[in-house]
Amino acid sequence: MKSKVMLMGLLLLMAIITSACGAKEETTKESGSEKVQPVRVANWSKPITEQTNLLVDEKKHFFKDKGLGVSVIPGEGGGDAIKNIVSGQADIAFTDPGSLFFALDKGEKLKVIYNIYPQNVFNIVSLKDKNINKPQDLKGKTIGVYSLTSGTRQNLLVLLHQAGLSEKDVKIVETGMLNFAPLMQGKVDATAATDTGLVVAKQKGLDEVNVMEVKDYLNVPSDVFVVTEKTYDEKKDVLKEFLEAYSSSAQWMIKNPEEAATLATEYAIDGKDEQQNLKIINLRNASSVSSETDSKGLGGLDTSVLQKGADTYQQLGLIENSIDMKESVRDDLLPNKTEEKK
Repeated sequence: MKSKVMLMGLLLLMAIITSACGAKEETTKESGSEKVQPVRVANWSKPITEQTNLLVDEKKHFFKDKGLGVSVIPGEGGGDAIKNIVSGQADIAFTDPGSLFFALDKGEKLKVIYNIYPQNVFNIVSLKDKNINKPQDLKGKTIGVYSLTSGTRQNLLVLLHQAGLSEKDVKIVETGMLNFAPLMQGKVDATAATDTGLVVAKQKGLDEVNVMEVKDYLNVPSDVFVVTEKTYDEKKDVLKEFLEAYSSSAQWMIKNPEEAATLATEYAIDGKDEQQNLKIINLRNASSVSSETDSKGLGGLDTSVLQKGADTYQQLGLIENSIDMKESVRDDLLPNKTEEKK
């Protein structure tokens, strides 16, 4: 009888231990799920092919493997992306330098942490029969832009000021993402766009055109990652992990453009044509590298180039105040910097 009681006690003890272990394992799983750190990226556009590397984490796990749950908030221009981080609706802005300069000019405390596209890919496109060959020819013309808060408008203003013109000398029309349609329909004389936008338009039957590339006048980066000073100070570890994952995703797209083009058919709103996707991705891959990235790695920041951009914007009257970009550019979170510290 005594041995029977001892056996029952032993079995009870084993049951308690097993239950406790199960509870501990369940708690670990729950805490593991809690470790997924949400990161909200405010985009300048809707999810499009050129950003495929940012959109395919469900399949590729660049961010997921680092414990990050990345969500992309669509926008209608770089100004929208800035507004979303300033208002606290997002953590990181995917935006253009022009929108950054405008925000800094208004007193916003922002930090540039990664150079997404070192090359300026903006352009002004017009049909051949309009005879628009130089910035001066834009006077009196109707020009389409993606939105009034977009890099297309900011870069158009740069070209206008190079010719001694201003917004008052032209008619600017918001056309949305499909900004080549009004050009093809004759509703505008020219449209401010990007190299990838031009590829899509040609695929859809755009006639012969004249193209003025803004980089011939001011070659500042097309897009950068920007955060508020508060986010920079409080979330450095998360931002480092994000930039390392983003850099890996960019490297993947550079090395595997065909795979990216295929995945874009599933994840990008403009990605139905795989061959067109490949052309767009190759263009964007080319804009992701420069002599700066050769020495510093992807995302490498050149403060002097951004300073030249800010100075030019002030000289042209696009912003009022002098901006010291040394106060805003931070390269300590870049993947190569992180690796050097390990």
